[in-house]
Amino acid sequence: MRARTKIVYIYYMNTILQNLGFDEFFESQRKDLRIEIDSIARVVAEHKGMYHVKNSKGELRARVLGKQMYDAASREDYPVVGDWIEIAIIDNDLAIIKQILRRKTVIRKMAVSRKSPGKTKSQIIAANVDFAFVVEAVDRDYSLNRLERYFALAKDGGVQPIIILNKVDLISRIDLADKVSEIGDRFGGCEIMSSSTATYEGLDCLRNFLQSGKTYCFLGSSGVGKSSLINALIGESIVKTGVVGASSGRGKHVTTHREMYVLDSGGILIDNPGMREVGSANDGEGIKATFGEIENFAAMCQFADCSHIHESGCAVLEAVESGELDRDRYKNYIQLKKESKHYEMTDYEKRKTDKKFGQAIKNYHKRMRELE
Repeated sequence: MRARTKIVYIYYMNTILQNLGFDEFFESQRKDLRIEIDSIARVVAEHKGMYHVKNSKGELRARVLGKQMYDAASREDYPVVGDWIEIAIIDNDLAIIKQILRRKTVIRKMAVSRKSPGKTKSQIIAANVDFAFVVEAVDRDYSLNRLERYFALAKDGGVQPIIILNKVDLISRIDLADKVSEIGDRFGGCEIMSSSTATYEGLDCLRNFLQSGKTYCFLGSSGVGKSSLINALIGESIVKTGVVGASSGRGKHVTTHREMYVLDSGGILIDNPGMREVGSANDGEGIKATFGEIENFAAMCQFADCSHIHESGCAVLEAVESGELDRDRYKNYIQLKKESKHYEMTDYEKRKTDKKFGQAIKNYHKRMRELE
């Protein structure tokens, strides 16, 4: 291939990859690792160990080599939807995954092990995402506390969260305005959008927000309408949707796996299964970012290791008592801090803490009996 022709070819391939979210962060890695442009692809879906990947030439099936499985220290060493990878094509529509490029952003949550109840493990729910749409349905178990949890989850991974209040056709304009005002008071200058797939309200605004080459994931509980929103943005009923139970007000986990959709108009969408529980898996940086004003008060506490629960000279407690800090927001902050600390502990430390707690309960009951 002549030099000029090769330059034009690489430029063309790069343009296609850029529409899939490939940017300078990944291009510099490609050059450092000396990977051919034809060998770069992005994971767009995963189905029982088989991956679907997209590159400049189209979509392929791909699998991980046995050696990679052997070398993997944890599930995080496997590809996830959103990852950029190096592949080697071995058939017309089949490739092997040689390596994963370093992730720019990662959203993790803690998942409770089904095989070992009580044990938790980190789970990646989105990789290389630019924005996280935190979707909350206004007609069901609407919760500011849950929004804060998703905010902390996104910010832990370096992702910008944006709130979408969905199904707004089911409440009055006054109720919607009250909720927007309530969120504004609690979250400050966060971006808030409202939408309804029944009346198409807010969908044009959402489409206009999407930028070509940027990746957006949808976070939220089951039944809030994430998949319906993606279908509306795509313009086709590609993603399965379910009916929310009339008695429970809760949706079913219709989306059972993560999948990426590239819009013709620009923008890349990742659908995620709904989550019942939201727990941060990182070191609490997202909590600090989400509750910045509480952290500012915490810096003024008398003791550096203040738990902000019972200590004298605690600036956080004083702010709550004076009304400077919202009491519900404070409670959610304390709960998230406890969970984050619990996730960081080793199994031994957890058993030790649980043992101390159990002994404290025994001592409490013994003391109560003595006083009778």
